[in-house]
Amino acid sequence: MKRKNKIILIVLTLLFFICLVACDALPYDKKDDDPINNTDNNKGNTDTSEDPIDDPSDNSGNDNNEQQPAKKVEVKLGIDQIDDYLELFKGKKVGLITNATGVNSNFKSTIDILYEKVNLVALFAPEHGIRGAAQAGDSIGNEIDQVTGLTVYSLYGATSTPTKDMLDKIDIMCIDIQDVGARFYTYIYTMSRAMEACARNNKKFVVFDRPNPVSGEKFEGNILDMNYSSGIGKYPIIQRHGLTIGEIAKLFNTEYEINCDLTVVEMKGWDRKLYIDETTCPWILPSPNMPTLDTAIVYTGTCMFEGTNLSEGRGTTRPFELIGAPYVDSIALANRLNALNLKGVYFRPAAFTPTTSKHSGQTCYGVQVHVLNRDEYEAVKTGWAMIQIVREMYPDDFNYTSTFNLLAGCSYFREGTYSLTELFNIIDNDTAEWNKVRSKYLIY
Repeated sequence: MKRKNKIILIVLTLLFFICLVACDALPYDKKDDDPINNTDNNKGNTDTSEDPIDDPSDNSGNDNNEQQPAKKVEVKLGIDQIDDYLELFKGKKVGLITNATGVNSNFKSTIDILYEKVNLVALFAPEHGIRGAAQAGDSIGNEIDQVTGLTVYSLYGATSTPTKDMLDKIDIMCIDIQDVGARFYTYIYTMSRAMEACARNNKKFVVFDRPNPVSGEKFEGNILDMNYSSGIGKYPIIQRHGLTIGEIAKLFNTEYEINCDLTVVEMKGWDRKLYIDETTCPWILPSPNMPTLDTAIVYTGTCMFEGTNLSEGRGTTRPFELIGAPYVDSIALANRLNALNLKGVYFRPAAFTPTTSKHSGQTCYGVQVHVLNRDEYEAVKTGWAMIQIVREMYPDDFNYTSTFNLLAGCSYFREGTYSLTELFNIIDNDTAEWNKVRSKYLIY
């Protein structure tokens, strides 16, 4: 019995020592799982100078292998330079064409800036209104600005051009508004009509310049036939014009003989090759169906679907990226388009139900346009190719509307006069011709 008790005692003693050793080792084993204490996963390496976490310039230590975002280029907008131009406005009554995009680099409204610094007496609203709340094509009326109490005159709807009575109230007309670089975006024609009115009534015109959001280096399209001049294409320019709003004001003023007294308040720091997301400039949606830069990139091509019976994605969260109709086979269309091997783009089969506009409440089948490389992407050629393929695939269902030729700036596309290769050659030739005119008015 004594021998048995002795054996039990020895066993318990051994178990006790084993537990002590295990408990003592536990904190050291847990170190590798401790995000606070584990500064080096290579055990035995005591040289902290090799520790990637301690080196903020070394991205190799990032747990998710994420690259740091590129530093944005600092750009000073035209309105940011206002203090350097106060003498221009001294003793003058000032009017301003603007909307929600008219802000400085700190998001302060141009309305409020001018109201504080100059004698701002009247406001003028383009399509979508002074605060950008109206839908495309909605007629907007005169109103009172809720912040300043100034009268807001509508320049979209019944009166698209400032009248003599409006201009009699001011000495200088200004504009600060975000264009998107497209021939059929109406803001540049609101500007040109105001320039014409100022020329007739001896009023000065001032443009506070801001970036072309889809870069000013790329331009593409066919030159508009003046037989199809309209409010969505007034002059013989191409779809993606590659100019800032200040540059295109200079071009309009000289090439089309508006001849108003024009001053462009230039930006500082902007480079033509920059997209707006590569700069410090704020992006504020210029209109309800232009929510993102991605929208603006595809818009110069897919906006032409507004002149067809396909939905261009209005009433969805991806306008101009989603294209379709109830009669389309999504997979078949995507396969046909991807087989074209167009530059920088992929077409994904998609189904969507617009809440407004064409086919509202109906399921549409088609594609989403995914831009894979925006520097290679050719928006206009892509848009024309998409329409050409849909027309070939669904000859009994596809239809044009009355606005198509105005958007296309020609009749030959609708008439089916040319093959897709021939259409692409027209775009290339017209783009080269446009550059001969465009290049004379570059500021940056």
